[in-house]
Amino acid sequence: MLELSDHIGLEDIQSAARIVYANMPPTPQYRWPLLCEQLDADVFVKHENQTPVGAFKIRGGLVYFSHLASSGEMPAGVISATRGNHGQSVGYAARQHGIPCTVVVPHGNSVGKNAAMRSLGVELIEAGNDFQESLEYALELADERSLHFVPSFHPLLIAGVATYSLELFNTVDNIHTVYVPIGLGSGICGMIAARDALGLDTRIVGVVSAHATAYSQSFSSGRLVESPVTTQLADGMACRTPQPAALEMIGRGVDRIVEVSDGEVAAAMRMMFECTHNTCEGAGAAALAAATQEQSRISGRKIGVVASGGNVDRDVFAKVLGS
Repeated sequence: MLELSDHIGLEDIQSAARIVYANMPPTPQYRWPLLCEQLDADVFVKHENQTPVGAFKIRGGLVYFSHLASSGEMPAGVISATRGNHGQSVGYAARQHGIPCTVVVPHGNSVGKNAAMRSLGVELIEAGNDFQESLEYALELADERSLHFVPSFHPLLIAGVATYSLELFNTVDNIHTVYVPIGLGSGICGMIAARDALGLDTRIVGVVSAHATAYSQSFSSGRLVESPVTTQLADGMACRTPQPAALEMIGRGVDRIVEVSDGEVAAAMRMMFECTHNTCEGAGAAALAAATQEQSRISGRKIGVVASGGNVDRDVFAKVLGS
């Protein structure tokens, strides 16, 4: 099994892709003319909102559990912590392997994401006021119940989610810049791994919420910085404490990090719907929000934006569209 210190190469990502494609087809990357017109750029959207769980995380879960099964040490039960999309990934893969799955979420978590996890057979526990507190409680329960803890950041998860980046780069030539939202870091680290494995010079721009700036502050200062989370819309980027290994990889492989406000995210959600008729959750529209913020910088260039997920509650999306 890959360890955090291991380099993730092309062979690792291609091996992960075989596992992913046994369960789901590649997702599309579309060039939407109205988006190109809005941004005055050649814009390709990587539609990870169109996976079986509506987010990119499923790829990592499938790969992680496949390796767990092949190790011959399949646990009697698993547990994890999430704001929603990682939990769906773990629940989806655990159900495939017939393993009981427990997921801890913060109080006030997305109603829709909670319902989706329960539909996968997950035992859902609400604990803590944010992801970090839920994570700490999940680790305690793992010890108490002798459950295997599935982390949100692991090289097998990175190799799995890197398959969407490999699809993008293998389909669209000469992308100048790609914008990727940062939650705990697996998605952007997968993008770095795929870009480097293919020897490309595409610039990778990380995107965080302006109301959850732990990664941007850490990136700027060159050290791990915790920061409070106040975002009301981008729950998928609501990170208070960066993952050290992710931060190290981001520091080496990312051109810059852009902060986007909830207002900019809401505008990007509306733009995505108006221009492509796709639904994106807050984190899923953050890349487009960042590209819009940097419109003068990307004018005339070929860019990619990752629509990392579409799991937004109906009332939240209705409010965004109506504002």
